[in-house]
Amino acid sequence: MRRSANLQRFLVLGLSGPVIALNVWLVTQVFRYFEGLITILVAAAILAFLLNYPVKLFQRAELSRSQAVILVLCGTVTGMVIFGILFVPVITEQTTQLVAKIPGWLEASAENIRTLDNWAKARNLPIDLLGFSARINNQILSQLETLPKQALDLALITLSGVISGTLILVLSFYMLLYGQQLWHGLINLLPTQYGIPLRDSLELNFHNFVLSQILLAAFMGLALIPIFLAFQVPFALLFAVLIAIAEVIPLVGPALGIGLVGLLLLLQNPWLAVQVTISATVLQQIRDNILAPKMLGDITGLNPIWIFIALLMGLQIAGFLGIIVAVPIAGTIKGTLDAVRLQQAAAKPLPDEVG
Repeated sequence: MRRSANLQRFLVLGLSGPVIALNVWLVTQVFRYFEGLITILVAAAILAFLLNYPVKLFQRAELSRSQAVILVLCGTVTGMVIFGILFVPVITEQTTQLVAKIPGWLEASAENIRTLDNWAKARNLPIDLLGFSARINNQILSQLETLPKQALDLALITLSGVISGTLILVLSFYMLLYGQQLWHGLINLLPTQYGIPLRDSLELNFHNFVLSQILLAAFMGLALIPIFLAFQVPFALLFAVLIAIAEVIPLVGPALGIGLVGLLLLLQNPWLAVQVTISATVLQQIRDNILAPKMLGDITGLNPIWIFIALLMGLQIAGFLGIIVAVPIAGTIKGTLDAVRLQQAAAKPLPDEVG
């Protein structure tokens, strides 16, 4: 009996791998076919989820749901317009200047690399810093040369982004008004033993993760701006925004953002790069060890290895959007399965009751 049970379990595990791989492939193909639509829907759902908090606050002030939604959306649009007027031109200008200055930074860094290469050769070290640097410089320059040719594509992407942003705001408006009824209707389609755990796990994971990650990323960006200005970092606003956006990606995002900024500054001023990297790393440790545990808690209960796997799968299926939602979705799956197992364990009769 035990041997047959083990064989049956082995067959189930062996067959589940190809089935899961096939399902992942199908999901990838479906997403690629409806990529634009799914991206807009998910972005609108996340925005509606975030805006629902101030809507509830206004409802406590004895405003109707529709009045609170209209007031919050008007405030959101006003804030986006103000941000666009004050910061978008500055970020765009700094990006243009950065692209123009990178070739000069590469030439300046070549002299430092040549000195290090001579030092290594004098000590018979098997390091070809000049060759490695030349390959990197050629790769960067080739990418920079294609940017002017992509100006028309960039303009079309900007226009498409404006249209998509408008659709996202409109969808968020309707989701705030009628999304709760739709959500409960979809949950009621599932059996109770699965629907309720899925609802609770999904709301908990997206509340803990999405909202907290955005707030923590905003903290990093706002805290880094005065630090970068104090160090007289060139393109301070652009670099702070870049690190803040990378902070949204769990585990690997902070290292990617800080490492990229440090690498760019290393081309111009190595000592400044060290100062910026140390300052950003210290601030990021404060964020991770003091603020994040209070805001996030145990966001998913997932092993870090499973988080990495979820991030890679999200990147493969949906790109940057997949990276953002991969961890809360994985946490939702785990939380739902755990809740279902607890329900099944509680439903089993005890040995005394069987007798």
